[in-house]
Amino acid sequence: MTNLADALDALGDALADVTQTAFAAGGLRACGDDVLPAVLAAAGRLRREAEAILSEAAAHVLEREDLAAHADRLTTRYGCRNVVELVERATRVSGRTASDVITAARAVGRPVAVSTGALLPAEFPRLREALRVGEVGLDGVVGVVGAFRGRVVGRVELLAADEELAAAACGQGADAAPPASADELRSYAQVWAAYLDQDGSEPAESQALRKRGFTIGRRAEDGLVPVRGNLLPEVAAQLELGFDSVLNPRVDEVAAPCFTESEPVDRDEPIESAAELRTHAQKQHDALAVLLTAAATSGDLPTLGGAAPTLVVAVREEDLATGRGYAHLPGDDEPISLSVARHIACTGAVQRVVCGTGGRIVSIETLDRVFNHHQRRGITLRDGGCLIPGCRVPPQWCEIHHVQEHSRGGPTHTDNGVLLCWFHHRTIDSGGWRIQMVDGVPYVRGPHWWDSHMKWRPATKSPTRMREAIALRM
Repeated sequence: MTNLADALDALGDALADVTQTAFAAGGLRACGDDVLPAVLAAAGRLRREAEAILSEAAAHVLEREDLAAHADRLTTRYGCRNVVELVERATRVSGRTASDVITAARAVGRPVAVSTGALLPAEFPRLREALRVGEVGLDGVVGVVGAFRGRVVGRVELLAADEELAAAACGQGADAAPPASADELRSYAQVWAAYLDQDGSEPAESQALRKRGFTIGRRAEDGLVPVRGNLLPEVAAQLELGFDSVLNPRVDEVAAPCFTESEPVDRDEPIESAAELRTHAQKQHDALAVLLTAAATSGDLPTLGGAAPTLVVAVREEDLATGRGYAHLPGDDEPISLSVARHIACTGAVQRVVCGTGGRIVSIETLDRVFNHHQRRGITLRDGGCLIPGCRVPPQWCEIHHVQEHSRGGPTHTDNGVLLCWFHHRTIDSGGWRIQMVDGVPYVRGPHWWDSHMKWRPATKSPTRMREAIALRM
């Protein structure tokens, strides 16, 4: 073997043989439960050792880049824009991982003094040693470096933190805890950074305030409106709390409803596999819709044009009655479906604006179709939450759905109103679930995958009504 690359190639060949054994029929599948954690640990050590070589090699590339003229640099000769691209192409990792390699290389590499050519200590010398012996990996080093980025910390204090963090990575800390994971090491580093630079967070907060923002784009051809932005930590935390209040974490523990009608599933297949089709991102979108609706109806928002901020959907009365045509949102030339208009109309007031043949407004009539707070309390007591089986959205986040549409003569009465969450209300006409009222009691019929008999069943989430039903059976 003439150089380090040959040695690594030979090691790679040996590892390839082990990999083939692991993937073979009698490999990892035949291992006992006690062997798998040991395999994971050994593979983790190999990864850390490899990342140590990556970081050291990148550090030497950086050193030579700084000392050579542009035409003589490695990156120039290999056709790369910078060292990150060189690492990315040579190792086939992502650009982000390549950037992490460079970050680690700058932190644990030993620079050379330009004047004397002597080797200087690394910025984190103890962490460099932990990396060399395979006790800490790339993500651990990057986590530590990120915690101190932008902080004003003296060299002596930084070396003290480096000593403690390297000890924690090796399992030799003062608390005698096992070797810290990368996330634990990052947390420890953040504590150290905050302790050593107690005023250092202020510049970061000022920068965050400048970068905060939220933008709503134009509706794309696929009908969706893109959003993007950066939230301050406390704003993001408040939004997440709102999501948690709507998206009960326990909802994934039970069979939840499917929201699109599909082919009948095999009854031998567990219900859970065909239950909830929404992704986590889709659930959070629906939760955001609930939060926005609740905020708009709370009465606590500033008025807009002398009234509470109200979403207005324009639609021709004939189109709404016949189900043919489109509706429009204010300021948007692209039409929306009538199902959206019906959903919004079901939970809000309807104004009938009558225009003459020339376009003059002849009359404005407001139809009483909003359930008042007394009716809502009664419906909440009866239903106890969203009626769809498996849905855990509580009653305070639900909307009241007219079972018989108001536009078709359905009254705004407790015998015609049921609690549905925003999503089920939005998809009640297309999701396979049906609701009817029998003597003022809501009955639900589910799609075929949920109930192959397609039977109407009385529905409630009210603990009072469920206890009463038990008492009647006793």
